[in-house]
Amino acid sequence: MSSESRRALRASALGLLSSLSIGSLAIGADGTAPAQAASWTASFGTRVQALALLQTLNAELLSHDSATLTLERWCGVHRLASPARIVAERDPGLDKPPSPEQRRELGVTPADAVRYRRVRLLCGTVVLSQADNWYVPARLTPEMNRQLDSTDTPFGRVVQPLHFQRHTLSSKLLWHALPDGWEMGAAAADDGAAERPMPSELLEHRALLSLPDGTPFSEVVETYTDRVLAFPVPRP
Repeated sequence: MSSESRRALRASALGLLSSLSIGSLAIGADGTAPAQAASWTASFGTRVQALALLQTLNAELLSHDSATLTLERWCGVHRLASPARIVAERDPGLDKPPSPEQRRELGVTPADAVRYRRVRLLCGTVVLSQADNWYVPARLTPEMNRQLDSTDTPFGRVVQPLHFQRHTLSSKLLWHALPDGWEMGAAAADDGAAERPMPSELLEHRALLSLPDGTPFSEVVETYTDRVLAFPVPRP
């Protein structure tokens, strides 16, 4: 994505985010947002709002190299926790070998070491995403590998000194907020979708992280949860 496209996408996303966030910033006494209310799916109009917010987050993620920092900004704007800082919960007991396709995308041979790391990213107590990460330890510094092996620090924060670039391989919306054919008439809006709960997973990204010279060192699959909308519906 060109720098001009990134700037335009970010400007559009920030404008939409600003307009939709007014009146939505109430927090609880413990500094965290209330649990997501069913009202995000209570009507056609609120589902449109939820979809617009989700597309705003999607645009922000696509236009920045660090998903960790993007989620931290999102958490702060929507007051999901105070302080708004992303922390990772690592699952050290899991291992998932890379597929042949992933090895090709990372530019490694079958003999090269590729490590796997799965974490949940939280802002306060709110789980915003789960990330599956395959990375090439030989392309990181020894200190970075130590942190990834022994701490819960988010991957993006550990490798930030590399000045990496993010290349999106795919971006999928996992929630169909509006019924098929809704744009053809008002009747389509009244389809009973309000009775269907929002799924727990809303968005999936697959991306390569590369060094400034273009060498890939990580492939990540990020699944964003319904908790990215864990704040009250904006008042009319």
